[in-house]
Amino acid sequence: MGNRRKALRTTAVGAVSATLVAGGVFGLAPAAQAATNGVRFVDIAGDGGMKLAANVVTPAGADGSHRYPLLVMPTAWGFPQVQYLAQAQKLADSGYVVVAYNVRGFWQSGGSIEVAGPPDVADASKVIDWALANTPSDAGHIGMAGVSYGAGISLLAAAYDKRIKAVASLSGWADLIDSIYSGRTEHSQATALLNGVGLVTGRPSAETSQVFKDFFASDLSKEQELIDWGKKRSPDTYVDRINKNGAAIMLANAWGDTIFPPNQIADFYGELTGPKRLELRPGDHATPELTGMFGLPNDVWTDTERWFDHYLKGDANGIDREQPVELKSRSTGGYEGYPDWKSVGATRKKIDLAGTTTIHTNVDSGADGGIVFLSSILDQVAQVPPVASIPLLPRRWAAVWRSGTYTSAQQVRGTVKLHTTVTDTKESGTLVAYLYDVGPLGLGKLVSNAPYTWHGQTPGQPFGADLELFSTAYDVPAGHHLALVVDTVDPLYIEHNPSGAQLTFSSPANDPSYVSIPLREQ
Repeated sequence: MGNRRKALRTTAVGAVSATLVAGGVFGLAPAAQAATNGVRFVDIAGDGGMKLAANVVTPAGADGSHRYPLLVMPTAWGFPQVQYLAQAQKLADSGYVVVAYNVRGFWQSGGSIEVAGPPDVADASKVIDWALANTPSDAGHIGMAGVSYGAGISLLAAAYDKRIKAVASLSGWADLIDSIYSGRTEHSQATALLNGVGLVTGRPSAETSQVFKDFFASDLSKEQELIDWGKKRSPDTYVDRINKNGAAIMLANAWGDTIFPPNQIADFYGELTGPKRLELRPGDHATPELTGMFGLPNDVWTDTERWFDHYLKGDANGIDREQPVELKSRSTGGYEGYPDWKSVGATRKKIDLAGTTTIHTNVDSGADGGIVFLSSILDQVAQVPPVASIPLLPRRWAAVWRSGTYTSAQQVRGTVKLHTTVTDTKESGTLVAYLYDVGPLGLGKLVSNAPYTWHGQTPGQPFGADLELFSTAYDVPAGHHLALVVDTVDPLYIEHNPSGAQLTFSSPANDPSYVSIPLREQ
């Protein structure tokens, strides 16, 4: 994590984003409160007796003579307990007891923010205990669902509580470190957003505050502590327990999620051995399911209810017979089904990164991943991703390679992989790789990107670098070409290039450099 320079250069952007999200949270409460007929607001004793503010919605006419499947829903980061009321009402109307609760450290709940630590996982089981004792819920048919923070807690709870038979994780994470520290690079805008919302709506614990402080300080001596902290809070760490307990797991995320990029969720899906489903759609963090939280028609929530209907109620609705991997391209409106993640990018084409190119560091070339939330939402709504004029990118600060012009559309699906040889004039450094769809006039639309950082290299000594760009689904039109751009500065990330450093990219004959493009089978 090393170089402290520019560690907080995106804090202003993060603070603005945090304010926008917090404003949305405050704005949600009155509308949700207006639709609370039949809702009971309660306090539940969580782990250690900590108060958890909750609401309970039961099926109409429930009189205790019949037991119903139970759904427990922890709130998202920074959201109040009324977050799920619209969906809770719908689920109760279809025969579920729904208990939604504010996670500890936020709003009316007690305690401090533990970032899905052991107390949060224990709280989920305490809520289940309470629901079984105080509602007409069925101990043999229990599910958990949540958005974002609630999704991660739901997955973690499934590793520790065998009573949980089904989970719907919406915009959640599987590997917290691979989400906010992929490629050994701090995702500063996304983490500043989380930190800002936490400060506005909750009470971070001393440990949480210190972790954020160390993260933004880029203190390399704290790197292993950060990794250990994150792994303890990652469902992927406990995948063997999740598999042993056997809960049916549905994962729904967005291609452009700037907080929890899709790679780590796709990898986690591959490790699951029980009933499972993976859905990926255009958008940013929690935006695909957003309209459903207002009670509007929404594919994510529709599939969530179908998932629970089958695995908790036993309904023969066919969801178990559908292709388990369902994708929606950022370029088209239709869904595509696949038998597994490996089949998504069934074929690969390589673009050779020939020659030797040297770039200078510390200056933004103009190739960027965009702005947290805003850019991916624009792509989701209007199919307008971040753009750059590829011919005008200054070659002093950006290395550029291109494919040939395609005579037919290329359907990029899955994870783009970069392999190259780097020579740095310093021992630490950061590069950011971008893949662009470039039209006839040279305007490039961002297909994917990812950062990569190294420490402890010998200056002047070449080393191999392998990087996976964030998984995506994007159609490159006929008549366009792909361009790989590499530079060293992006406002989304903290960079670690000492002043005056230069990076040289080469393609040795015995280890050629390339970018591998996954394509849908035609």
